[in-house]
Amino acid sequence: GEVWCVSKHLLAASMRLIEVGTKYQKDGRKDEAKDLFSKAYNLYSLFWGINLKLINVSDVKKIDDSQLDIHDKEKIGFLGKLGSVVKKMLDCCKE
Repeated sequence: GEVWCVSKHLLAASMRLIEVGTKYQKDGRKDEAKDLFSKAYNLYSLFWGINLKLINVSDVKKIDDSQLDIHDKEKIGFLGKLGSVVKKMLDCCKE
C-alpha cells in the first residue's frame, strides 16, 4: 500500500511540474521551465528507485529543512546517482 501511494504521488507531482514547465517555456520563461523539468525528472527518478526496489521506503526518514540547500546546482549523492541509473535505463530502452 505505501509503495503504491508514494508512487502515485511522485508521478502526479512530476506530471504537474512538467505541465507548469511547459507553460513557462511557452511564455518564454526558459530558465524557470528548465528548473521545473529538472525537478520533475528527480521525482520521476525517485518513482523508479522505489519501484525497482533500489529504495526501501521503510528506511525513509524526515530530514530537517536546514539540511536542504536550494542553491545546489549539481545533483550529487543519492539523487544524482539515482538520476544516472534512470538515465542509463532509459538510454538502454532507446536501442
